[in-house]
Amino acid sequence: MRISAPVAYILLYAALYAAFGVASPFWPRFFETRALSPQEIGIVLATGMLTRLLAGPIVGMFADRSGTLRLALAICTALAAASAAALLWAHSFALLLFITVIQAASLAPTTSLADALSVNAARPRIGRKEFEYGWIRGSASLAFIFGTLTVGQLISRTDVTPIVWLNLSFLLVAAALTALLPPVVRRSSAPTGGTSLIGELGELLQIPRFRMLILVSSLIYGSHAMHDGFAVIWWSAAGIEPSTISLLWSEAVAAEVVVFFVIGPALLDRFGARGAAVLAAAAGIVRWSVAGMTTSVFALSIIQPLHGFTFALLHLAAMRMIQALVPPRLAGTGQSIYAFGSGCSTAVLTMLSGILYAKFGGASFLAMAILCAVALSLAWRSFAVHRDRSYAD
Repeated sequence: MRISAPVAYILLYAALYAAFGVASPFWPRFFETRALSPQEIGIVLATGMLTRLLAGPIVGMFADRSGTLRLALAICTALAAASAAALLWAHSFALLLFITVIQAASLAPTTSLADALSVNAARPRIGRKEFEYGWIRGSASLAFIFGTLTVGQLISRTDVTPIVWLNLSFLLVAAALTALLPPVVRRSSAPTGGTSLIGELGELLQIPRFRMLILVSSLIYGSHAMHDGFAVIWWSAAGIEPSTISLLWSEAVAAEVVVFFVIGPALLDRFGARGAAVLAAAAGIVRWSVAGMTTSVFALSIIQPLHGFTFALLHLAAMRMIQALVPPRLAGTGQSIYAFGSGCSTAVLTMLSGILYAKFGGASFLAMAILCAVALSLAWRSFAVHRDRSYAD
């Protein structure tokens, strides 16, 4: 018996994001147990990020042109599961790096393919209410928290293999769930002529505020590199239990959900894009400064919810900026540049974080606070949006 499309998508997203939740916070710790140095961990993580930047658009383009979105999603998810299993038998830096690249290339298209399927699907009614895409993403975020909390209870200081087993299991479930998705109705479309890709990029980069948006978002998003790469390692070295670490990580994701759905839109309406970006940068200064000075669980529990500002609020501000500055015909290109800029900065800063952490330990978080201070200054001077202005200055 076929289940309804909304339920199918909720189950798919829940499995995908539960897989992300069990692995994302703890991969650095897994690599550390494989005797990788901080510099090598930084290289592995940064290489994975760069791989995702390249693989996502390429796979998405081929899947879109061939009309095989659902099949491509199933193949990518299954391949990611297989590469996760391979990590159990990998111990050398070279082999771990190779497998990580394969998994990163496999995982990169999964969320965009899932979004392409769900966003463009018919919107059925549940009772008297029309089904909303936000319900799917909300379920995904909750599944991420569930995965993080679950794996935190299963791993120990000496055994972190449950990370791999759970990641593998959830990915296999997600691959199987693609069979429950409704068939895709392919819409015929012919390529359109016009401005070349290089010309479109040049047109957007000639807009001063758009350039500043890319720079500010790259600095603030990039400031998460130290946290994502080495927070778990730093906290574990300070004696914090894995179960507590999973709670701290889940607290940040929960704050992200709250800001996306409740607090963020209100702040954006009240203070505008510039004010929201300034708040995000200020939150980053506070968050990384405290993280660099203490490993007190109480202090960390207070600053972790600031993730809702340093990520979710900034993203909402960026979306409003792009809507105001980018011509509708270049909206897709504008979004791609925005994602590529933050992805590149995060990859580079992740590699640098490995070097900094090896020399300075947790004090390296202070460098991330400096990045946010620079972003705050730039956002205050350049993020204003005037409703009566045209798309370009």
